[in-house]
Amino acid sequence: MLEAEVAVVGAGAAGLSLAHRLAGPGRGPRTPSVVLVDAPPGPLRPPRRTWCFWEAGRGRFDAALTASWRHLRVRPPTGDPIEADLAPLRYKMLRSDDFEDLVRRDLARSPNVRRVEATVETVEEFEGGAHVRLRHPDGGTGVLRARWVFDSRPLGSLPAARTTLLQHFHGWFVRTARPAFDPGTVDLMDFRTAQPATGLSFGYVLPTGPREALVEYTEFSPRLLTGSGYEAAVRAYAHDVLRLGDSQVLATETGVIPMTDAPMPRRVGARVFRIGAAGGATRPATGYTFAGLQRQTRAVAAALRRGQRPVPPPAHSARSRAMDAVLLRALAGGRVDGPALFCDLFRRVPAPRLLRFLDGRTRLREDLAVGLRTPIGPMLRSALELPGLPRRPFDRPAPEPPPLETV
Repeated sequence: MLEAEVAVVGAGAAGLSLAHRLAGPGRGPRTPSVVLVDAPPGPLRPPRRTWCFWEAGRGRFDAALTASWRHLRVRPPTGDPIEADLAPLRYKMLRSDDFEDLVRRDLARSPNVRRVEATVETVEEFEGGAHVRLRHPDGGTGVLRARWVFDSRPLGSLPAARTTLLQHFHGWFVRTARPAFDPGTVDLMDFRTAQPATGLSFGYVLPTGPREALVEYTEFSPRLLTGSGYEAAVRAYAHDVLRLGDSQVLATETGVIPMTDAPMPRRVGARVFRIGAAGGATRPATGYTFAGLQRQTRAVAAALRRGQRPVPPPAHSARSRAMDAVLLRALAGGRVDGPALFCDLFRRVPAPRLLRFLDGRTRLREDLAVGLRTPIGPMLRSALELPGLPRRPFDRPAPEPPPLETV
C-alpha cells in the first residue's frame, strides 16, 4: 500500500499546479508528502491544449511561455478596430506540453512528491483519511492511503443550472507564405464572423511571429458544431476574413468549455475535494480557467504547509458569479447583442481595468462602473428573472475536448 499525506488525482493543469506548489520547501513550517496519480496514456489523460491568462510582471511559469503580448485588439463586425495597451498587464500563452515539461523537471528533483501512473477506480473515505483504489497499466491493482485527496478529473456530467452555454472552438496553428500577423498584438475578439442564432461567435488570433499564429473560431452557444462545421468555420475566418493566402496548417486544436451558473461543489467529503475546472476554477462568463486554478491551488498549498484544513477556496467571488449568471442569461435569452456588448466594454473601459474585472480582481465600485457600460435594461430584466428560474440538468455530459492533433 502506498501512503502519503496528500493524494492529487489527475495530472492536468490543476493537479500539476498543486503538486508543483508542494514540491520542496516553501513558506510554512511543513512540507507534506505527495503522490500525484497520472492516468496512463489514453482517453483518461488530459489532452494537449493551450492556456491563456493575464498578469502583471514576471509569473511562476514564464520560462515555459510560448509568447506574451502587451497590446490587444477587438474588432467589431464593421468599422475600425479597438486597440488597447495592457500595461502593466501582459496577455500570456502557455502550451500544455511546455508547462508539463517545466513542472516535470521540478517534480523529478523533489524528495517529497512521487508520481504514479494508474487509473483511479474509487476514492473511499475513512476516519482520518481516504483510500484511493488504483488500477495500474499492467492490470494490477493497488491502494493509495492519504490524509487528504484533491481530485482534478473532469466531471462526468454538469450540475443543474439555470443557464448553460458552451464555449466551443477550433483552431489552426498556421504558417503563412508571407508576413500576415502583428507579433506584438493579440486579436482577442474578432466579430467579423457569421453570428449564431443564440449566443455569439468570434475569431481569435495569437501571433507568435510575423508568419506564425494560432487562429481560432470560437462560439458561445448551447450546441456544438460537427467536425466539418468547425473546419468550415475556421477556414472561412482564416481565408475570407483574415485573407491569409497560402498557408500551412501545422496542428489543430479543438475544445469545449462549459459556461454555466451551476454551483460547482469543491467538497466531496470530509477529506476529499475537487480542484480545477471540476472545482469551479472556470470563470463562467469567459471560460478562462488557468488563473483561477492558480489562486485555488496556491491557497490549498499554503493551508497544507501551515497544517490547516485545506478546503479549496472559491476561485471567483460570489459577486463575480452573480454578475456572470446575469450575463449568461442575457446572452442565452437573446436580450443583448453579444458583439456590441463586448465591443462597447473594450471601447469605454480601460483595458487593464476590464481584464481585472473579467478576472474578478476589481472592487465593488469598479464593478458598478463596468456594469453601467452594459445595456442596463436587458441586464436588469435578466437579473430580476433569475431568482424564479429552476435549475435543470444539462442534456449532455460535461464535454471534454479531444486532443490537439498534428497535421
